[in-house]
Amino acid sequence: MPVPLIAVLNGPNLNMLGLREPEIYGIQTLDDLEALCAEAAEELGLAIDFRQTNGEGELITWVQECRGRAAGIIINPAGYSHTSIALMDSLHAVDLPVIEVHLSNIHQREAFRHHSYVSQAARGVICGLGFTGYRLALQAIAEIVEQEA
Repeated sequence: MPVPLIAVLNGPNLNMLGLREPEIYGIQTLDDLEALCAEAAEELGLAIDFRQTNGEGELITWVQECRGRAAGIIINPAGYSHTSIALMDSLHAVDLPVIEVHLSNIHQREAFRHHSYVSQAARGVICGLGFTGYRLALQAIAEIVEQEA
């Protein structure tokens, strides 16, 4: 049986982890996050395709490429959570299980961050747990993929 592929897609400014607002996002880097995800995926019997972009169109293209290729998507849409109906539409179109992840608790932050369009396309949302949220998202998507196999 092939190893399920999970796309772990990250939106704008996550390439600045470790530098940008460490009091909110911590001091670990995007490379540290990728290493954590790779380790967790291996433990769970998953393969991951870990990516980050600052471009909305590129993120949407990556989501679309998941159809027929990936078993599920973990996405941290970052600022696009609150603005991108197009991203939400692309997640609906691929018909895959989606887990939305945010490093910070978006509900404890500025009011404009309290609404996420992406949540409407997600099976579940994890926020406020930092890097641990990605590990939990991988565990959840592994269970979903197994149940739907």
